Amino acid sequence: MIALEAGPLAAGFAPEAGMVCHSLRHDGAELLTQRDGVEGYMRTGRWMGVPLLHPWANRLASWGYEALGRRVDLGPLAGDPVVRDRKTGLPIHGVLPRGWAVLEQDRARVVAELVWGEEPAFPFPHRVQIAAGLSERALRIATTLEARDGEVPVAFGFHPWFSPPDAGRADYAVELPAMRRLELDSRHLPTGDTARVDAFAGELPDHELDDAFDELGEGAVFAVAGGGRRISVTFDAGFECAQVFTPPDKDLICFEPMTAPGDALRTAAFAVATPGRPFHAAFTIAVDRN
Repeated sequence: MIALEAGPLAAGFAPEAGMVCHSLRHDGAELLTQRDGVEGYMRTGRWMGVPLLHPWANRLASWGYEALGRRVDLGPLAGDPVVRDRKTGLPIHGVLPRGWAVLEQDRARVVAELVWGEEPAFPFPHRVQIAAGLSERALRIATTLEARDGEVPVAFGFHPWFSPPDAGRADYAVELPAMRRLELDSRHLPTGDTARVDAFAGELPDHELDDAFDELGEGAVFAVAGGGRRISVTFDAGFECAQVFTPPDKDLICFEPMTAPGDALRTAAFAVATPGRPFHAAFTIAVDRN
């Protein structure tokens, strides 16, 4: 475990568990949903904290895909190491977390790396580096994906789970930017239909949200306020898509930065990293008293 500190903020990362940010505390109060903890996340892929969704975010429409001329059959890998969605039975959010190498570390910053080979679930050799920096009011997570040998589809994302302390779901007020909604089918996959939505600020609806969006510009801000704090997520660069998720019966909400929409490896709706031209993305979680 790696601990970062900067004034009232403290963050924890677990390099052996996919470099997940497993804790973010403000004045000693935990801001991140813990669920089954780091051990449960490593064992089953049940997300918590702020995990990297790699090598793809969200669901694929089937247990196979073809991308950049490579055909991949995920069926033989179902559940080991590919994560199965409990709602739909589809592959979701890539593979179970694995260990990362820590390259740099000081009191308020850590840099870690994962070297990926030509593996069955994603046969595109590459290197992923996360640089996380903590200030007195914010945690910034920057990710670089570098191709090692040929082109690599870029479809990763992050899944911050927020549970504002001293507040229940009914107390949440949310802020969403103007963006484009991706209509989803019964399996939570994009249908191809879209609709523009205006910026929103107000009470959180009492029903489940599991909604997909794109056409997010750099600097787009999502936020939740409750219990005397406002927690915001700013999409600094590289994240043009998002998922907003909150179940109706749990005190949590997720604003998910994504580099591509759901099912991107099957629809080719992804960016491409090539040797010498890495892909960069970054987002910032800020915390303020309100």
